[in-house]
Amino acid sequence: QVQLVESGGGLVQPGGSLRLSCAAFGLTTRSYTMGWFRQAPGKEREFVAASAWSGGRTFYADSVKGRFTVSRDDAKNTVYLQMNTLKPEDTAVFYCKAGIACAGSRCYDNGSGHWGQGTQVTVSS
Repeated sequence: QVQLVESGGGLVQPGGSLRLSCAAFGLTTRSYTMGWFRQAPGKEREFVAASAWSGGRTFYADSVKGRFTVSRDDAKNTVYLQMNTLKPEDTAVFYCKAGIACAGSRCYDNGSGHWGQGTQVTVSS
């Protein structure tokens, strides 16, 4: 049984930082492009960042480039999202996904793969 367990969300002030973690069980992360999506209230789920299963390539949404960093430790079956200089518009539920589709420089949800349950990130003073 595959399970992705996110942690590290919470409440942070604008300009602050958070580090999300996603531990995978029942699958081997080195075989998957791993990463993160988010969904803000009243909005559709959107791609945030991904780490390719081979070659070390990373992908980012334009809105987070230069502020967020995705990384992975396949020995620990875990993927991370370091979020710096957080803004109120980053407030959302962040979801980890195993099996993100990427073409060229863009990534998207193709309806397959595995999702975590989500972790809330709230950026507010």
